[in-house]
Amino acid sequence: METMQELFYRDPYAREFSATVTACREGKKGFEVVLSDTAFYPEGGGQPSDEGTLGDAKVTFVKRIGSEVVHYTDKPLEVGSTVTGKLDWDRRFDNMQNHTCEHIFSGLVHQKYKFENVGFHMDPDDITVDFSGEIPMEAISELEKLVNQAITHNIDLKIEFPSEEVLQAMEYRSKKELHGVVRIVTVPGCDRCACCGTHVRHSGEIGMFKILDASKHRGGTRVRFVAGERARRDYDWRVKEIAKVSALFSAKPNEIAKAAENFIEEGKAKDQKTAQRTDRYLQFVAAGLKPENGVVTVFEEDLTPFELKHFAGMLKEKFPSDAVGVFSSIDGGFNYVIASSDPELTKISKSLNGQLNGRGGGRDGMVQGTYRADKSAVEGAFRETFSK
Repeated sequence: METMQELFYRDPYAREFSATVTACREGKKGFEVVLSDTAFYPEGGGQPSDEGTLGDAKVTFVKRIGSEVVHYTDKPLEVGSTVTGKLDWDRRFDNMQNHTCEHIFSGLVHQKYKFENVGFHMDPDDITVDFSGEIPMEAISELEKLVNQAITHNIDLKIEFPSEEVLQAMEYRSKKELHGVVRIVTVPGCDRCACCGTHVRHSGEIGMFKILDASKHRGGTRVRFVAGERARRDYDWRVKEIAKVSALFSAKPNEIAKAAENFIEEGKAKDQKTAQRTDRYLQFVAAGLKPENGVVTVFEEDLTPFELKHFAGMLKEKFPSDAVGVFSSIDGGFNYVIASSDPELTKISKSLNGQLNGRGGGRDGMVQGTYRADKSAVEGAFRETFSK
């Protein structure tokens, strides 16, 4: 089969076809099948390959190797037999919609800013395009509007294979200089680009286009968008998620951001009050503590690492010449903070970690971490190490 004349090019809307199996060999990714002709698009130009079936064999991936279009299947097919191929049409048409929309979008960016499309990737849920320059963020919504206008105008796409002479005189987008058989896809008024992908015949078939986000990326701009069926799926899950959040906050959909802000602020106020109560409690506990042989040991439940450190600092200020150990239980052990003026504290901490299956460290008279040992072992080791 002559390259660029396969069925997926002659009729990109072919969903089912018959062809002869010309080769079948077992490979690392299953069986590698070659046909006399095919409607299965092989991965290329940023567009994923088609999937579907050949007879009762599942087609999981398609790749062009040299002049062959290789179909990777889960079962072998008899060479010389005629098989019926069926595409996963929803997947194919979804790719056609989004690939065509990428042409329109990239073409309009090129017209307006002269930026090149330097990266194009089609994920299952969205499309990512990288441009060679920084698109002003305030212009993103206007570009989105222009693309949707082009969709609404239902423009007829044009596909041609110009001669070498005509190609040399033609202005078109391409990531590299091309020679020989070159396929040019034109969306009149929007874009002309060298491309090997599959596209819809009319821009109106795309349906809609939505930019999800845009950001600076390596000196250029990265844009993530959806079109066609992907845009509908994206809109569907967003509506459902908004409805859930709306119900959680008991707020109208257009008021959930404000409700979330209020919730966060209320949470911060509550956290501040809790911190104040905790601090008063720790001061109360500290007031009743006394050193024993130069050691202050405290076991408290449910203290966060920050609270442990704060409490240890409070106690060290109260007992500057004593070693302070504050411990709070966790599953299988204790979080700890030890404060001491001993210049060898870091070395001592490493020794305790070895004894108590611990980890952690620190500096400036304070170490913290975790011990995986029971209370008696922790308390005994701490007192034995620091008692005067």
